Amino acid sequence: MRRSLRTNLILLAAILGAAGLQIASGIGVFAELGGAAPAMSIPVPAVDEPAGAAGARETAVLAGGCFWGVQGVFEHVKGVDQAVSGYSGGTDQTAHYDLVSTGTTGHAESVKITYDPSQISYGQLLRIYFSVAHDPTERDRQGPDVGTQYRSAIFPQNETQKKIAAAYVAQLDDANVFGAPIVTRIENATEFVPAEAHHQDFLNSHPTNPYIAINDMPKLDNLKHQYPDLYREQPVLVVAGSS
Repeated sequence: MRRSLRTNLILLAAILGAAGLQIASGIGVFAELGGAAPAMSIPVPAVDEPAGAAGARETAVLAGGCFWGVQGVFEHVKGVDQAVSGYSGGTDQTAHYDLVSTGTTGHAESVKITYDPSQISYGQLLRIYFSVAHDPTERDRQGPDVGTQYRSAIFPQNETQKKIAAAYVAQLDDANVFGAPIVTRIENATEFVPAEAHHQDFLNSHPTNPYIAINDMPKLDNLKHQYPDLYREQPVLVVAGSS
């Protein structure tokens, strides 16, 4: 089976560690093979939800390539209570990493975001998703990772979210913000199944892992510089057993 660059870089980290070398020494070898897309400055959504009541909580489910980076970004966003890596788009019977990685289960690696609508709106989450968390013009891939499991997809949790997402995609496309068509799919919500425990909080637990350093840490830098009012230094991490 052909290994992804993510798998190769994890193996590289293990080899370097066993040899007593610094993990960072292997980054330059593979940097040209991957890397995060540059952040885009994009307009605010013309259609958004009104501010929610204090104490209310809502959820959003977004897919944009490897869930490590997407989760890591949203764990650093103010107003987000929790971001959980998992699987959407398939059945719970096949929602296991080894199966999802074959690209045959219908799942996308995705992130379930629980947020406070009095602090951040669904449209603001989408703005971060499109401009920082991933490249919405790449079809069935993100950077070095290829397959339908890495597709760009939004799973609206209600009709309001569906209307906001559709309007925002149209707005960005009409303005030709990315210089290429947005390929993000707006899919029907399915059961979200949390990923295995070792995938949770991976970015924040392994910031020097070569894959993370190349592909995902630049996203945090972009979040901090583009959205300083929404960035928080200390991430909100997944609590064991939560979903």
